[in-house]
Amino acid sequence: MRAAVFDRFGPPEVLHVVHIPDPVPGPGEIRVRVLAAGVQPFDVAVREGTMPWAKVEFPQTIGQEYAGVIDSLGEGVRDLAVGDPVLGSTMLNGSAELVCVPAANVVRKPHNLDFPTAAALVAASQTASGALLELGVGADDVLLVHAAAGSVGTVATQLARLAGATVIGSAGPENHERVRRQGAVPVSYGKDLVSLVRATGLHPTVALDGAGGEAITQSLELGIAPDRVGTIVDDKTAAEHGTRVVRAGRDPERLARVVELAARGEVVMPVHAFPLDSVVEAHRAVESRHSQGKVVLLLASTNS
Repeated sequence: MRAAVFDRFGPPEVLHVVHIPDPVPGPGEIRVRVLAAGVQPFDVAVREGTMPWAKVEFPQTIGQEYAGVIDSLGEGVRDLAVGDPVLGSTMLNGSAELVCVPAANVVRKPHNLDFPTAAALVAASQTASGALLELGVGADDVLLVHAAAGSVGTVATQLARLAGATVIGSAGPENHERVRRQGAVPVSYGKDLVSLVRATGLHPTVALDGAGGEAITQSLELGIAPDRVGTIVDDKTAAEHGTRVVRAGRDPERLARVVELAARGEVVMPVHAFPLDSVVEAHRAVESRHSQGKVVLLLASTNS
């Protein structure tokens, strides 16, 4: 099979596509023929060598999110069948034509959700839904989402709106219309964010930081209680100010709920797709933090 690998830590250019042996599913596992694979900041950090707890052995495959079709069953798998479309999380091997994963961890793909969108939702759905749960976001809240145009911010905004909350979303001016379509009041990020939020006339009660930088201190300046300021990116500043790091972890049930909302058109995720052979360009797009949608690699025809 073909897979994206890297032989040393470094910039996107260390990535290349090679042929490696096909994996074989063990007991309780399935093998998925991957049609689309998400690319996320975690992948960038692993490739750069700035994720020290991630166990890397060169040549190292990469990727955490996949969507595709089951092509082989391991011993003991009963509730899934060859040909079933599925999606889910994996660890450091998703950007490949085949991946073996525990059958218990997969989510069935609804027939009316395309494979690129399914792959794009995997990490963002689990991170966003878990963060909102930990922060207790509800109908009486005004949620400030830092980086509302990012993949996590995109899902968090829409889930919060579905829960009845009012949402303010920070983003660059070029993304304000998209943030508005997601149901949020857009404001520009940067040094003027506090005054821009105040100018909306809304009073945030909870904040989700997907941007880092000044986001935590700005949230506190707006009067949000420290235990209702959560970050997914800035552990150091959170520790300094007594705010929260919100990482609920992977949960197929939470992912399945968001996927069903997406299949009904209630959660929308824009996709920026690259072929597998353009994995270097895909990683550059993630690093730029200005990609117009979630970055996804296409590994085969994804029309179904």
